[in-house]
Amino acid sequence: MNTAMDQVDTRNVNRESLLLLANLRVDGQDTVHRVRIRNLSAGGMMAETDASVARGSRVSVELRNIGWIEGSVAWKQDNRFGIAWVDTIDPGKVREPVTKSGEKSDEVRRFSPIRPAGPDPEKMRKI
Repeated sequence: MNTAMDQVDTRNVNRESLLLLANLRVDGQDTVHRVRIRNLSAGGMMAETDASVARGSRVSVELRNIGWIEGSVAWKQDNRFGIAWVDTIDPGKVREPVTKSGEKSDEVRRFSPIRPAGPDPEKMRKI
């Protein structure tokens, strides 16, 4: 069965390399799987997971700021696989910050992974 998606060659489309987590549903399975997104484009994405997916499987992926997107597995090698979207997306939206209410925020908070070894001596109360 040929679909419009089978006719599209997206290998030369600009991709954004990133490392994000997303939810994946495979048609015919009740489980929602966590996947690591390795790159993302308007036409598809490369993901990594231990979930069982096969070439040609219909899938849905929940992307931040976009929601659930439908596609099919275009290729698979070990625990990595490519998904071709049914409809194109704006991959830049996935990188945009989100507030708790779901609205976009202009503020990007940066957190340092380095923490001080102990309490700040200047803030300690002397007894």
